[in-house]
Amino acid sequence: MQKVLAMLLAGGAGERLFPLTLYTAKPAVPFGGTYRIIDFALSNLLNSDVRKILVLTQYKSLELAQHLRDGWDIFSNEIGEYIDVIPPMKRMHQDWYLGTADAVYQNIESIAAERPDAVIVLSGDQIYKMDYHEMADWHHHHDADITIATIQLPPSEAVRFGIADIDENHRIRGFEEKPKHGNPTRSIFNPDMVSASMGIYIFKPDVLVRALLDDAAREDSSHDFGKDVIPDLLSAAKVVAYDFRDLNDKSARYWRDVGTLDAYYDANLDLVAVTPEFNLYDRRWPLRTRAVQSPPAKFVFASEGRRMGVALDSIISNGCIVSGGRVTRSILSPGVRVNSYCEVDNCILMDGVDVGRSSRLQRTIVPAGVELDEGSVIGFDPEADRAKGYTVTESGIVVVPPPAPHYAV
Repeated sequence: MQKVLAMLLAGGAGERLFPLTLYTAKPAVPFGGTYRIIDFALSNLLNSDVRKILVLTQYKSLELAQHLRDGWDIFSNEIGEYIDVIPPMKRMHQDWYLGTADAVYQNIESIAAERPDAVIVLSGDQIYKMDYHEMADWHHHHDADITIATIQLPPSEAVRFGIADIDENHRIRGFEEKPKHGNPTRSIFNPDMVSASMGIYIFKPDVLVRALLDDAAREDSSHDFGKDVIPDLLSAAKVVAYDFRDLNDKSARYWRDVGTLDAYYDANLDLVAVTPEFNLYDRRWPLRTRAVQSPPAKFVFASEGRRMGVALDSIISNGCIVSGGRVTRSILSPGVRVNSYCEVDNCILMDGVDVGRSSRLQRTIVPAGVELDEGSVIGFDPEADRAKGYTVTESGIVVVPPPAPHYAV
């Protein structure tokens, strides 16, 4: 994989994750206690031996850039490895990135300079495990111009995705975009399922460059791979489907686009199950993140009636102190403190959250750095939560707004 260039799209505003993305980019949002969303795509690249990575950023990217600097500065440029953060530089025109394809187009010089055998274009905001080496082998074996990763899903889920129409030679003939009828095109890999695009592409470099130049010249284009570039290439190039092989080793293939607050919450809370669908603890496919230097988690006050420091069916990160409170089915990021007589149930508490004494929280997401007052009650009365300025989702998840950045003067 030494001649493969990865272009990781990490510039999205993540509007549906607001207010978690009020001050940071979606790929930098914490996930699973100690990780950021982008860590999963980067870990896949690292484990797949892809060591030439361009991360294309745009929206509120400071925290993301700092995370990559502190956690992913592991490559050796002496042997041609690198991870570079590329903000919009207006090389090709005077606009910011106009879409996923335009983001790559504005960095077309990087493709020419690297002269790779193949270019992987992927998103930095999905949760899954995948060996891109296998996909690249499939791409070369079929002598494809473009290979698109697809995932098998039940036909009932087709309304949420672009469904590929694949012939017996694995060539993609077309897409049904979010078909609402009851008989979407079935998968060539499994006639009981449909094949949905995962938004992961491998291109021959010359095909990619030519397609980007053509798309940039179109005034009616939204400059998006899925909406514009790929549909235009279906008849002009050899576009092949690669059936996603999940390295997660579970009964169902795991791939999550955590693009909404409800989807984000559900994917996080999946992790606290006795046998979670997504395995963070698989040593064969390690997941990397920025290491935080802090002491071990601590639980105090074990036998004083209601004042008990305990966590059940939860993920508790380093530096946390559960001091006389009770935590159940929750995820605590590094440095969280849960004080005496608190009850925290089915919650996500991000870095450095301090829960005041005698507080009660359920089905709540608390962003990093929030200090909740003593006796706070969140997640029991949606109208009261809205009146406090909290976000309440359709399923009833409450999201506390993040604290405003502090600027020293």
